[in-house]
This record gives sequence, structure tokens and C-alpha cells, in this order.
Amino acid sequence: MGGVETRMSFESMVIKPPSHPTYDLTAIIKLALSEDVGDQGDVTCMATIPDEMEVEAHFLAKENGIIAGIALAETVFNEVDPSLKVEWSQKDGDNVHKGLKFGKVHGGAHNIVKAERVALNFMQRMSGIATQTKAMADAAHPALILETRKTAPGLRLVDKWAVLIGGGRNHRMGLYDMVLIKDNHISIAGGVTNALKSVDSYLEKRNLQMEVEIETRTMEEIKDVLEYASKTKTSLTRIMLDNMVIPLDNSDVDVSMLKEAVELINGKFETEASGNVTLETVHKIGQSGVTYISSGALTHSVKALDISLKIDTELALEVGRRTKRA
Repeated sequence: MGGVETRMSFESMVIKPPSHPTYDLTAIIKLALSEDVGDQGDVTCMATIPDEMEVEAHFLAKENGIIAGIALAETVFNEVDPSLKVEWSQKDGDNVHKGLKFGKVHGGAHNIVKAERVALNFMQRMSGIATQTKAMADAAHPALILETRKTAPGLRLVDKWAVLIGGGRNHRMGLYDMVLIKDNHISIAGGVTNALKSVDSYLEKRNLQMEVEIETRTMEEIKDVLEYASKTKTSLTRIMLDNMVIPLDNSDVDVSMLKEAVELINGKFETEASGNVTLETVHKIGQSGVTYISSGALTHSVKALDISLKIDTELALEVGRRTKRA
């Protein structure tokens, strides 16, 4: 797990979080708990529930989707009170349906309620990302679906972990683990050729080995990249084909430019389609021959999956059926 700091139980961790050299997941959990209880603690709980009260609460899915964040939620409960007993009937990446009770936690009522919202916030966001990723990944086949760095601040690893659970692949974790030459870099450098020359020189001087990707927006830029690579030893591994998926008036897309680009590259480098990627368009893009399809919407426009933690589950199910959420 690289430098990710956690005290997570691998027993419930079917899919491990991606590696990060400095990310402290335990600190993120502590921050989330701290912002909730503030300097007074849970005043409602202290006012209404006896200190010694023990209860059993059940996790309840209120809509269909892919569950994610089970291992993280378990860590939240452990952080609040290691004596809490958490059990699951599902695992990260499983399908859940509306009305399904898929886990339970037993122990002190105060601590269960204290951990409840933080655990659910993580699970609902991660499950929403995983659900959308699963749909996109299935539709994109044989291309592989990637997210981007368009993640919630402070939740980079959590969001990217959810993408893995949903069956997607991770793009670069940050600015440090891959060279990605984008339009602004190219403009400042004076073109794709100059930008690639600078990157190759930088990596060689510092004896660094890492993946290099360059963004291209026109067929001329692709030809310039290929010409440079044919004459020079380069660290380039992937070419991004940006906005080569053209939206049409009938909500369809034209991928002819994208296909032409893929044919021109002819397997010399990995390819990545970017721009105008939606659940409706991703299948057609995936049939173009690209290696990867990246979508910022997987993490920046996530719709949380509706999940609750209920002590009186029968009443919760009754209310859920009344509101068509169970």
C-alpha cells in the first residue's frame, strides 16, 4: 500500500486502496469524526441515550448499486470504539438491491451513533462512484475506463479506491507519479515536439523512469509526436486524444476522428480518449480501438448511493416502502 497510513483490517478489504507516498487515511477518518463532534461531543446522544446502552444496528441499502467503502466504514467504527462488533453479508464490489440489509454493528449505542454519519458519508460517496464506474466500465469494453484528478479535496485516495472497486483503473494519483504533458505545458513549451524534448531531457538528467503521456488535439500534433518518437529515444508511453469525440445534434457522437487517430498511431503507443465521455457515448468510444477512456465525471459529479444505518430496521423498511426507497 505504499505510504498510505492506515490501521485497516485486511479481512474486510477485498480490494486494497491505491498506493500513495504521503496520504494518511487514518488522519482523514479522524478529521471527519472531529468535525462532527466538535468540542462538545454528540449532545443529542448524551441527552437521550443512557451511557451503558448497547444496541444492534443494520446497514440498509435504499437503492440498487455497487457497494463500496465497507473496509473503510469498518475502520471508522474501530477508530471510535475498537470493541464494536461489525459484520457484513456483502463485500466491496458486490451488487446490493433496494431493501437489502447487508451488514450490522453491535455495541455501545453512543459510539455507534457517533460513527454512523461519518461511516455512511464515506460509503455512500464511494458506492456512488463504484456504481457509476461499473456501468461505464461495462459499456466501454474492450477499452478500459479511468478517472482523473477531479476528485474531492482531501479524498483523492478514497475516490480513486472507489473506482477500483467499481472495476475501473486508476489514472495518475497526482502530479508526482506520471508526466502528463497537457495543453498549457505544450503552449508554454512551444509545441508538442519541444515539450517532449524537455521531458526526455529532464528524466534522463535525473535518472527517472516513469510513464509519460502527451495530450494531442489535432491530427497534426499526433503526426509531430510520432515523427519525434521515430527519430529519438523517448520515454513517451501514451498519447491522449483530446476532444476527438464530436457531439452531434441527435445526442449521438462522431468518433471518426478518434478512429483515424488510433489507426495513425497503429499500436506504437497506448491511447486515451478524453472529452464528451458519458454513459450514453462511452460504448461507441470504446469500439474505436483506444486503450483507455478517461472520465472526470466519475468522481466530480458523483451521485451518492442511498444507504442508512438503522436500529429499528422494521420501522425503517416500513417508511422506506412508503417512500419507495426500500
